[in-house]
Amino acid sequence: MARPRTITDERLLEAAGTVIGMVGPGFTLAQVAAEAGVAVGTVAQRFGSKNGLLLALSRANTRSVVGLMRECGELADPVEALRAAVVVVYEGLGDAETAANHLGQLGVDIGDPELRALLGEHFTAVEAELRRLVRVATRDLPGAPGVVRAARVLLGVANGAALDWSIRPKGRITERLGQDVDAVLTAWKGVS
Repeated sequence: MARPRTITDERLLEAAGTVIGMVGPGFTLAQVAAEAGVAVGTVAQRFGSKNGLLLALSRANTRSVVGLMRECGELADPVEALRAAVVVVYEGLGDAETAANHLGQLGVDIGDPELRALLGEHFTAVEAELRRLVRVATRDLPGAPGVVRAARVLLGVANGAALDWSIRPKGRITERLGQDVDAVLTAWKGVS
């Protein structure tokens, strides 16, 4: 009879995210196990390999980010909901060093066909949620381009700001994202 699980996959994935933030793409399963307080065999048994862990982490991150965006979408003001949803995409980056380590992992992920495909799914899901929120806010954004382009522009602003901030950090990431998104939304509102 198998022993009952005393630690969830979610906790192991959380530990993996923490370790990646601390050391970047050179992390090991042993470091993840230590962070989670389990044996290396536990991590290997659940995910098979470092790549398997990264695949699971990517899927979990997409679910989490889209869920957070949907929560933001429940705000009463549709433009504020849209703004909050864009900002929340990168809210968990932490400080600049942690962000740089995560972006280092992103670079590795882009080089792996399976992980790159999951990144494509991630950005497609994020963009779909932004499209939904842009549709709701359209009446209040008369200067915005069409829904598809508006969602793509907002995602591009968030991605670019996160990359730039991780290299040249000043203030908090959420402040930087908020300022950049506000510049776009203010222009789309037609407010000078």
